Amino acid sequence: MYLNIDFSDRQKLRSLIILSFFHIFVLAASNYLVQLTFEIKIPFTEISIPTTWGTFSFPFIFLATDLTVRVFGKELARRIIFVVMFPALIISYVLSVIFFEAQFQGFAPLAEFNLFVFRIALASFSAYLIGQLMDILIFNKLRQSSKWWLAPTSSTLLGSLVDTLVFFAVAFYQCEDPYLAEHWFTLGSVDYLVKISVSLLLFVPLYGILLNYLIAKFKLVTNK
Repeated sequence: MYLNIDFSDRQKLRSLIILSFFHIFVLAASNYLVQLTFEIKIPFTEISIPTTWGTFSFPFIFLATDLTVRVFGKELARRIIFVVMFPALIISYVLSVIFFEAQFQGFAPLAEFNLFVFRIALASFSAYLIGQLMDILIFNKLRQSSKWWLAPTSSTLLGSLVDTLVFFAVAFYQCEDPYLAEHWFTLGSVDYLVKISVSLLLFVPLYGILLNYLIAKFKLVTNK
């Protein structure tokens, strides 16, 4: 299902700018939050599952991409990805260095190259590019279905799997942080499970509400 919105040139430019900055914001925030680990305790057991706060922020990217493709088409959506990924890489690195390990370090550390932070930024860059191109090129056909939930759900399940594997392998495999180096696969697995759970239970339903709101607000005709 595509949305036929008759944008003026000014409205289209404004929408593109907002979506681009939203992509950059989510990427930069997720790169910082992925450094903050915590454990989820399973009720009535002694089991604790390690995860990161970035798990809860990154799913917004998939839904933002899905909405972008539905409104502007895959060609324009692809341009947005290539426009935002380099600024997002730089901003992610700068923020992560300045606020390394959740502590404000000042601006002096920027004078020295931080390999650990750079690997996180590079991993996010790689995962974002691969995941979003998969979303546009592979799952785009599913958007032609009248079942609006089919594309974002499939993208969440399969796109997130590839995205998560690429990110955690590039960022933390044999990295300098002993905990992350040892638990990167476990963290990645938990990240994926939590990510799809949150997406399917929260983000996808909310996205359906947003789509219906846009259809009602703009009195849209949808392509099915």
